[in-house]
Amino acid sequence: MAYDEFLADRIRRVLSDKQIYFSELKMMGGLCFKVDNKMLCAIFINKDYGDSLIMARIGENAYLNEIKKPECLSMDFTGRSIKGYLYITPEGFDNEADLEYWLQLCLKFNPLAKASKPKAKKKKNQLNKSTHETF
Repeated sequence: MAYDEFLADRIRRVLSDKQIYFSELKMMGGLCFKVDNKMLCAIFINKDYGDSLIMARIGENAYLNEIKKPECLSMDFTGRSIKGYLYITPEGFDNEADLEYWLQLCLKFNPLAKASKPKAKKKKNQLNKSTHETF
């Protein structure tokens, strides 16, 4: 498992307590939480950092304030920081109030976020060639 199941349960509980409808998507070795078909946050175990991180989608305005905190890391895949997203280290979500704080920032930005364009569906014959079922 490439993400912390206990952390996933904590996030599920916070979102459920707030009566937020959400979905989950396993991706890139982690787990993404989506609200209104838009990424809210994701969790994964970062091999370089050596622990679980939350990838929070909070928008550029909040990013400018929050990135100054010691529990925040800039998010970059290519050596260039991606504004509006940041990584939260475990010190930043150790207690429930802190976890709720980050999730609330993500929820606040979510209505302003753009949804990803849906991927084109595979043709039926291509789908049959690339998948197999086991019983």
